[in-house]
Amino acid sequence: MTFSALGVTKELTKGLKEMGIVSPTKIQEQAIPLLSKGATDFIGKAQTGTGKTAAFGIPLLMKINPDISQVQALILAPTRELGQQIAKQLFKFTKYTDKIFTESVYGGEKIERQIARLKRPTHIIVATPGRLIDLMDKKVVDISKVHTIVMDEADEMLSMGFKNDLTSILARTKGRRNIWLFSATIPASLTDIIHSYVAKNAVRVSIDKNDTVNTGITHNFVIGEEGQKLDVLTYFLKSQKQQRGIIFTKTKVAARVLAKQLIAKNYEVGLLEGDMIQKDRDKVMRAFKKADLQLLVSTDVAARGIDVANLAYVVHYQLPDQIEYYTHRSGRTARAGNTGLSLALIVKQELKMIRELEKNLGIRFHQIR
Repeated sequence: MTFSALGVTKELTKGLKEMGIVSPTKIQEQAIPLLSKGATDFIGKAQTGTGKTAAFGIPLLMKINPDISQVQALILAPTRELGQQIAKQLFKFTKYTDKIFTESVYGGEKIERQIARLKRPTHIIVATPGRLIDLMDKKVVDISKVHTIVMDEADEMLSMGFKNDLTSILARTKGRRNIWLFSATIPASLTDIIHSYVAKNAVRVSIDKNDTVNTGITHNFVIGEEGQKLDVLTYFLKSQKQQRGIIFTKTKVAARVLAKQLIAKNYEVGLLEGDMIQKDRDKVMRAFKKADLQLLVSTDVAARGIDVANLAYVVHYQLPDQIEYYTHRSGRTARAGNTGLSLALIVKQELKMIRELEKNLGIRFHQIR
């Protein structure tokens, strides 16, 4: 299957090819022809790392009229990092098309800067929900002509407390637009939004979990005592030499402590956790992307939207609370056709969680002794 066969224009196909994207993923195969053709609401259930940005981004770009200088589409995302990543991808997709202008807005940056940027022609706004509400209240953004609203990582937006903002945005555009909703899971709170704002005849696509797990990832685990974890981790890091990776913790406190411990052992480590101010987060991500840092210690929410090439491994210093977070975490490695390693450091009581992950995700873990 090729993108041309899915009805993608030759200009967009050329942009994709230049990015190394030549064969559509399962979600792209199903979503692109449907969303490109007519006006429809859409619910796509697929994990992170399955190519969702192109699945909604390509048909969205094909629906934009570059000659009309107004906001024609909204993309809502849970974090600044994911929003920036989506905007960057859309920019790359359109390298050979007529100019389509995308602006990314989010909390953590001075609103005056974003207001100044939005005075330029803008066709697509990628936004975190809270900041979009702020801009609409200031009458800076007019969404009355929006024909499509994309909700990416919808379950994550709800778990981060954006339900009221989302319902406010959807209520203000009711009856005049299509909603394309993409989510790894469909919790009860998301079902409420679907019932209230998404058309009853919305097309539903669910990508089978066996198709969503990246087969390029090797899943390993080590059983030990809680107090031995740091020693096991440093032993593993020595085996990786100069390879780069991300180490995940479940809590902000654990992330801070672990980062300090690794710095004390002379590792080049960056920390990402939810209480950091945006300037510091940006500084860490720039250093990590430029390979000035070898390691990143991060909590789950702080890592959403991170897309760094050539990461060799992910370590789960603490297992996540939710099964889908394991997929989000491990999907940071083995990107763009590469292979990677996902290592979980567990205590004996957590072995049942490993078996649960195997059953739910259709993967096989190997125990390292």
